[in-house]
Amino acid sequence: VMVSASVCNGTAFHPSTFILLGISGMQDQHAWIAIPFCSMYILALVGNGTILYVIMTDRALHEPMYLFLCLLATTDLVLCSTTLPKMLTIFWFRSHVISYLNCLTQMFFVHTAFATESAVLLAMAFDSYVAIYHPLHYTSILNVTVIGKIGLACVARGLLFVFPFVILIERLPFCGHHIIPHTYCEHMGIAKLACANTIYGLTVVLFVTGMGVVLIATSYGLILQAVLRLPSKKKKDAQFRAFSAYGAHICVILVFYIPAFFSFFTHRFGHHVSPQVRIVLANLYLLLPPVLNPLVYGINTKQIQMRLFGFCLERR
Repeated sequence: VMVSASVCNGTAFHPSTFILLGISGMQDQHAWIAIPFCSMYILALVGNGTILYVIMTDRALHEPMYLFLCLLATTDLVLCSTTLPKMLTIFWFRSHVISYLNCLTQMFFVHTAFATESAVLLAMAFDSYVAIYHPLHYTSILNVTVIGKIGLACVARGLLFVFPFVILIERLPFCGHHIIPHTYCEHMGIAKLACANTIYGLTVVLFVTGMGVVLIATSYGLILQAVLRLPSKKKKDAQFRAFSAYGAHICVILVFYIPAFFSFFTHRFGHHVSPQVRIVLANLYLLLPPVLNPLVYGINTKQIQMRLFGFCLERR
């Protein structure tokens, strides 16, 4: 950790509460802005809840791909539920105050869920790689024990990534600053209030998230390479299935990472970027993936479509 601090009275004082302003300069439109955010939140809850219900109640879907989908859906629910309820109270009820402890708790779960989802996306890319390169040994390589270990590793990665953030915030002196121009508590937004300067947050984010992006890109690159090397009589059909299946996956991954990287960099270097643009994008990378993932990874899958269709017929 590199911290150059002008410590206020030699103590690491932190306020008892913070004030979340919401989207600065657009307070008059908060009530209207909340409507699409609330709609997206409901879609995320319904979509991910449906995926979890279908997979958990059907033993035929207890396979590696669908178990990873369960983990992704759970992470998505945590990611959006950590921020949206408080955000909606800010927009609709002007409840801007949040306690110091609640702010740190929200920051902890936001960043843990983000880091965990990044790891889950990497695990799903690895799952696709094994399915393409070793189809005959797929279930033996990715058995329940291995999937359990991968799931624990994803969560552990998120926890190890975020715990130093909390410790660093606890040690920073705030010198009375307590107004956060944002809709939720995130590490860089809180750290900027301190009368100290730290580069830890950006360095760790770039290292951990950047490594995930590189490994995911490598996995999909190897998948494409495997498809292109298939015998000519199988190539056309395999290419079509691979591009249709994984093209949508890559688009969702880009939606997850691009706004996140934009938010990370503009916190540190984007002094000329409109705060409204930065805050909206910072919210989108927490909301869009939970809305899109159930559609792209889950409901777009034939087996889940069949289970949903059968469930609808039973209800009739």
